Amino acid sequence: AFLSGAALAQLHIVLGREDVPHALLRDRLALAAAEACVTFSGRPERSEALRDTLHLLRPGDLPGPAGEVYLCWRRAAERPVSIKALHRALPETAPEQIAMALDAGQGAPVARAAMALEAVLTQAPRADVPALILADAVLAQALGWDYLLPVLAGGLKRADLRKRGEDLRLACHRAVTASAHEATRLAADLARRAAHLKTVAPKLRAKGAGEAVAMFLTRDAVAPAALPLPDRAARRLCDRVVDLGAVRELTGRDTFRLYGV
Repeated sequence: AFLSGAALAQLHIVLGREDVPHALLRDRLALAAAEACVTFSGRPERSEALRDTLHLLRPGDLPGPAGEVYLCWRRAAERPVSIKALHRALPETAPEQIAMALDAGQGAPVARAAMALEAVLTQAPRADVPALILADAVLAQALGWDYLLPVLAGGLKRADLRKRGEDLRLACHRAVTASAHEATRLAADLARRAAHLKTVAPKLRAKGAGEAVAMFLTRDAVAPAALPLPDRAARRLCDRVVDLGAVRELTGRDTFRLYGV
């Protein structure tokens, strides 16, 4: 409990920094949480495939089971914690169930999150994704954070989700200790990268470059087609920010590329 509390205190301080790109941090942690949940379910998709599933979907396409998990996490982290926002992320979970989960625990933040996790999994043992999202929402509320920060899933093991009582609470403390340290490291890294992107942004002359930079600063990955520029101009801008060392190409492919800070 002491270690998890110290890790959360350090993370809380970092989250108070204005130079941290908070939306980008949440989006990248949502990807990690989705990957963990997909792994729990025994599916083979990892972060690269999840990115592709989301960003290369055509209108009318279905994201598939793994893609749905990723969408749930992204939506959960996009908006301030509320029953309405969580129901948007978890449309198959009734608002009344969400409200009950948010009120499931008392005491310290991690203990409350563990109680919420246990309450959902006791009622629906296979509902790993809703349980973990709601537990992170409870943790955020207990810490006074406006937004859910995905931390629990990345630190838990599949077997931990079958634990109950004190065993589950201890597993959550261990998970939060590890994940909060990783989130703190990632926040500091993204702050440095975001600062560099803002520094080189004036060198981008293309019309719509400002909007493009804003997208890079808030999203884990961006496809050139999503930028507010013509196709060729969008690809040139992506190549330019890569050359300037401000953005990375994330896929290693020659086509259907994705870019991120």
